[in-house]
Amino acid sequence: MSHDRQDGGPSGVGSRPGDDRDPGLQPERTRLAWRRTTLSCAVTAVLAGRQVLHHDGGALPAVAIGLTALAFLAFLRLAHRRIQQLGGAPHPAVMAPGAAVAVVGCTVALAVFGAALVW
Repeated sequence: MSHDRQDGGPSGVGSRPGDDRDPGLQPERTRLAWRRTTLSCAVTAVLAGRQVLHHDGGALPAVAIGLTALAFLAFLRLAHRRIQQLGGAPHPAVMAPGAAVAVVGCTVALAVFGAALVW
């Protein structure tokens, strides 16, 4: 006895994967992931700024917080552009390799500057 649905109704046990796939869900999940990542970068930048304000350590922490802010703003711009690209297209374009490298660079920079401020 087969459980495959032939009437196009909701998928049940044993239905073939992909029969009821909604192509709009993947871009939506990706947009939400970009928003979560942007939020975590914002929290990192704010905590780095808080660290500098509470512990006066000279010029190095001030430079690190400035670089952290620049890395965050660059990441925010890249993320916003990608979210916009994912916005209305049912099949959004693949992210450009240069943009992907820039996003990775911003993320690594935020991690390094954040670690520098903690030490």
